[in-house]
Amino acid sequence: MLGNWSLGDYFKDEQIEWMFEFLSKEIKLDMNRVFVTCFRGDENNGIPKDTEAAQKWQTLFKSIGIEAEIADMPEEKGLQNARIFYYNAKKNWWSRAGIPEKMPDGEPGGPDSEMFWDFGEHLNLHEKSKWKDEPCHVNCDCGRFMEIGNNVFMEYIKVGDKFEKLKQQNVDFGGGLERMAAALNDNQDMFTIDLFIGVRKKIEEVSGKKYGEDEKETYAFRVIMDHLRAATFLIDDGAIPSNKDQGYFTRRLIRRAVRYANDLGVTNIFTPEVAGIYIEEYSEHYPSLQKNKELILNELRKEETKFRETLEQGIKEFEKLTKGFQMALEKTGRAITEISGKQAFKLYDTFGFPIEMTEELASENNLTIDKAGFDEAYVAHQELSRQGSEQKFKGGMADHGEMSVKYHTATHLLHAALRQVLGNHVEQKGSNITAERMRFDFSYNDKMTSEQIKEVEDLVNSAIDKDYPVSFSEMTVEEAKAKGAIGLFVDKYGERVKVYTVGDPEQSVLVNASSPTFSREICGGPHVEHTGVMGHFKIVKEESSSAGIRRIKAVLE
Repeated sequence: MLGNWSLGDYFKDEQIEWMFEFLSKEIKLDMNRVFVTCFRGDENNGIPKDTEAAQKWQTLFKSIGIEAEIADMPEEKGLQNARIFYYNAKKNWWSRAGIPEKMPDGEPGGPDSEMFWDFGEHLNLHEKSKWKDEPCHVNCDCGRFMEIGNNVFMEYIKVGDKFEKLKQQNVDFGGGLERMAAALNDNQDMFTIDLFIGVRKKIEEVSGKKYGEDEKETYAFRVIMDHLRAATFLIDDGAIPSNKDQGYFTRRLIRRAVRYANDLGVTNIFTPEVAGIYIEEYSEHYPSLQKNKELILNELRKEETKFRETLEQGIKEFEKLTKGFQMALEKTGRAITEISGKQAFKLYDTFGFPIEMTEELASENNLTIDKAGFDEAYVAHQELSRQGSEQKFKGGMADHGEMSVKYHTATHLLHAALRQVLGNHVEQKGSNITAERMRFDFSYNDKMTSEQIKEVEDLVNSAIDKDYPVSFSEMTVEEAKAKGAIGLFVDKYGERVKVYTVGDPEQSVLVNASSPTFSREICGGPHVEHTGVMGHFKIVKEESSSAGIRRIKAVLE
């Protein structure tokens, strides 16, 4: 992704002029094949049509000898021999919440101006598409036009039920590097550009299939190439495959890629080979990929190995389900078209089959899922698990006595120290605290070395010796994240949370002996008032808790 921001330094006129120069002179696109869209305006909300942007584009096209007519309502009238088009807020407005009607009070937003590449009328893409009976226009999705960039002009703020101009007007540009390469190659298929050659050949090698020969198989190739590249970068960034937060996105990407590889007949572990090619391709510009290569390849290998067992079982159970539907049809003459929530949850809970994959397979078999029923079964399962957990220890603590409170604070110091020594991908997965000891579970795949254990102990004890103050403040989850707080199970909290800081609450967190702030974490408490009362921290055991989860047992002496 390409991008640039202006926070009040320049605005619409300069951005469009530089964008035109970039497309026409820097990457040398044929501007006769570039089309532009602008915001049509919104009378209901008192937001005017963005004539300024449209007219600027028109002037720039004219400067190189291209007449650029401006047209409205292309959805109804088609291209109208125009080059610049107005669209409504669903297409040419940006805010975090979406269209103006959905924006809350105080949220900024603004019109955008998008650029499209025309692959050509001669390809007859519109006539071949499901939109063939509708007018062809740049946003019709028939495949003839491809968006290559988007200029967002943040110039409004919602105040009550009205929109006012922002005092500082900003620009946010996002452009597709690979889409621009596809335009330069004049080839709709972005997966034929140079960056994908090595990976494409590897998938052809392990599958025995040829990219581009079969439509369904080609789609599988694209899913694999796209998802495994994203997963490679996510793991490098610390989003280790898991069932929570960013790690869940990584897991979903890997599992979907493996599922489509399975469709291509790939039965051996292949994801590390693909990731290895991406690492070599991108390391010059992203050196951390090479630094974290072993971690990336190991995580992919483990996730693929684990999921292949789940995938095989899940597909067998899904096929049993659809076979039962077919038998019911033959017996009763009535077709079953919906997988019940309980059936979908059984695939998830008993066989570990992700609901997203069940949904995808259902769609391929012309079935639907009772998603509300699945959600109901899922919530009921969570409540049952939570009740069992609460009966054992509330918040991981047996009581709120003096020693338990000290151990609770020690979990924060340990969490921060582990992330410093082992990496920021480490996350707390649970704790169990009594007045005699603490137990702390965390995400990590390898046994800690004696050197790592000693380094963690030393960091925690240095924080105790420094006698940091421990304080809390209340804020939103977003504010907490902005201040560098780490937090577990944030989905269970309300609009405001308590954030406990070990050290100076006004300073950034830096885990070392001289830092003014050692730890900042979302937590309900309770904690000691300062760390000097805690005693000496000693790790007595480090062991495996479950797959991908390590456990530390420690005492305060």
